[in-house]
Order: sequence, then structure tokens, then C-alpha cells
Amino acid sequence: MTQGPGPAADRPVDVADSSVGELMSNVMKDLSTLVRQEMELAKAEVKAEAGKAARGAGMLGGAGFAGYMVVLFLSLALWQGLANVMDAGWAALIVAVVWVIAGAVLYATGRREVRRINPKPERTVETLQQVPDALKGERP
Repeated sequence: MTQGPGPAADRPVDVADSSVGELMSNVMKDLSTLVRQEMELAKAEVKAEAGKAARGAGMLGGAGFAGYMVVLFLSLALWQGLANVMDAGWAALIVAVVWVIAGAVLYATGRREVRRINPKPERTVETLQQVPDALKGERP
């Protein structure tokens, strides 16, 4: 855990002339600063994970659009195939197959991104586990 700039970091600790009230006030200020810093760290980590979730959701949205295009082109292919018996229908079917491949790639990539999301703020949990030792005066 890094210690941020502040008056507690700049002055030596001399408690001989301090009252219990002053000591408790200093402890409460330090704990308040620590909690604020941990909250900022947690916010930053959650924001990074939310960005990953947004990218994965965007890819899944792209897969949904590709699925829509597959249905559209398969419908057109069937219509053209029945109307012309060969030429234009097969061309539309090839386009539909391309959309199936694009949709499959977007779906697989989006699913992989969503699975990589880690909603637990790892660094925050790690530093919070060090708080009891720091309160006891031990260093990691």
C-alpha cells in the first residue's frame, strides 16, 4: 500500500506530548483518507471492467444484427430461388452464408470478451487485506 502525500507522511510520529483525543483524531483522519483512496481505486477498477463489458456487449449486438441479416438474405434467397429456379437465388444464398460466418465470428469474439470480465476489483481487495496489518503497525 502506498502512502499518499499529506501532513502525516511529512512529520515524524511523536506521541509523547499528544492527548488521546488528538491521537484518535489523527487515526480517524488517516482512516478516512485510506477509505477515500480505496474507493477511488475501486471506482477505477470497476470502470475498466465496465469498458470490457461494453465491448463484449457491442460485439454481441453485432452478432444480433448479423443474425437479422441472415434471416433477411435467406428469405430473399428462398424467394429468388423459387422465382428464378437458379441464378439470382444462389447469389443471395452466397451473401447469406457470408453473413452467417460474420455473425458466428462476432458472437464467438463477444462471448469471449464477456467471459473475461472480472467484476471483483482485485487491487482494492488486496490493499484492503493489508489494512489490519497496517493498523497493527506491521509492514507488508
